[in-house]
Amino acid sequence: MEVLRATEEWQRAGAYSVRIEGMNRQHHIPLRDEFDEHDCDGTKYIVLLDDGYPVATCRFYESDKESVVLGRLVVLPDYRNQKLGKKTIAEAETWIRELGYKEIIIDSRIEVQDFYTKLGYVLTGDHVEKCGSFECIKMHKVL
Repeated sequence: MEVLRATEEWQRAGAYSVRIEGMNRQHHIPLRDEFDEHDCDGTKYIVLLDDGYPVATCRFYESDKESVVLGRLVVLPDYRNQKLGKKTIAEAETWIRELGYKEIIIDSRIEVQDFYTKLGYVLTGDHVEKCGSFECIKMHKVL
């Protein structure tokens, strides 16, 4: 499994491909909702490739000078339960540290909150918000 820090458009296309397959196709999320104002040049993407084929991704972007928002973690259905989500987040966290940020903020879907808790993220509060078609709760991790 190759881990790619997608910095060029052709590499980001791999992230978009995974998100279309994993969210648009599987969860019927409209493309307009899946791709937002944060999908732009300043946003960083991690893409996991299986023999060149994109199978997992996440993105992060600056919230303020010390923190980033991490999200859009998607692992294709055929690749789930192989710890690829954990691997994707670990690479993102490494890159975020290298860039000098001190905190990561996540809007976690309620059903995957335990996944983030196991990775050291804690609840910021207990307020549940609607994130598109999902219910989400804010979590964070101090680096």
